[in-house]
Amino acid sequence: MNAVLNPTDLASLPAPAPIQQLHHYAYKARDAEETRQFYEDILGLPLYHIIQSDYVPSTGEYCPYTHFFFRLQDGSFIAFFDLGDDVKAEPSPNTPLWVNHIAFRVNTVQELENTKRRLEAHGVEVLGVTDHHIFKSIYFFDPNGIRLELSAQLANDEQMEKDSTVAHARLREWTARKEQWRKERAEGKVDAPLKPQQNDRPEFVRK
Repeated sequence: MNAVLNPTDLASLPAPAPIQQLHHYAYKARDAEETRQFYEDILGLPLYHIIQSDYVPSTGEYCPYTHFFFRLQDGSFIAFFDLGDDVKAEPSPNTPLWVNHIAFRVNTVQELENTKRRLEAHGVEVLGVTDHHIFKSIYFFDPNGIRLELSAQLANDEQMEKDSTVAHARLREWTARKEQWRKERAEGKVDAPLKPQQNDRPEFVRK
């Protein structure tokens, strides 16, 4: 790991580049055609670009691959690597399946419901429509075991801006409580995971 610069040197660094949008997510695919059928034929994302090589440009290692991209409406992509081994990626062993996922936005709740019907007609199991108050969502898995979410926004820009004004304070409170929890865990006083300081979904509290 590189050494951290001192505050004087950090102050002289250029500002971070303005990040405009997501370029792409990339995941391992068991089979390129199986993945294409799902994302292009069912979800309607066009296959847009393919890169094939025997060597990985970033590392130089030998690992033949087909890298293929599907384009979203805003010009960003979701991409996959078919490594020619017919094996999909294993889920993370210490993380529940619902945690790691990709969420795509659609324009309306009706489009959300229409897509649910379309997915189910193709034999895809769908959870939802789930109400998150600021948006509604459906959840399902692609052929590679990746959990996907489609969301339709309900809250307007003014509501989201209001939430943004308290986000840092809420995170600071969580961080302070977590530091205390770490100390108590090290002392053997607690062994349960830390719970958040407030519950934004009281309708799910078990009576």
